Amino acid sequence: MRPWTALALILTLAACAQTPGFEDHGGDRDRRGEVQALLPQYPQPENYLPFEVGAITPFVFYVDAKSLSVGADRVVRYTVIAKSSDGALNISFEGMRCAEREFRIYAFGRADNTWSEARNSRWEAIRSDPRNAQRAVLFSDFFCPVTGDIATAEEGVRVLKSGGNPRATRSDY
Repeated sequence: MRPWTALALILTLAACAQTPGFEDHGGDRDRRGEVQALLPQYPQPENYLPFEVGAITPFVFYVDAKSLSVGADRVVRYTVIAKSSDGALNISFEGMRCAEREFRIYAFGRADNTWSEARNSRWEAIRSDPRNAQRAVLFSDFFCPVTGDIATAEEGVRVLKSGGNPRATRSDY
């Protein structure tokens, strides 16, 4: 292979590469305008931001600060970690559409610190029930308050660190 051909190949591959943990804001969109979500880096405990769900669930919940993003499609994407009283973790990478009050699970965390893409990933309504209490709280108290959803990942991290969005009306959970 000629040096110039090799260099052109390397530059082409570098231009096509994407940084893990970030969305392709100019990339493929589905029929509703959603940007294709790329899986973030696997969450690390030092980046966990706790949020209070209430006594209705035995789990302690966290959002991974490094995974939080707001796409050009206005989808808030984040990794949520549910920790049981015996230390077991349930981890999922999700998206939330504030205007539609919907969520979507893109992938689940595995014990070997890798992702398994969700087989039946589709948008579902966020309901205020015990099974979805963490999503209802993230929706109403943090990411999608009545007076306007978060605009940036930095704003999302700030409201998680402060214990809630000052524009929110506190949820029932």
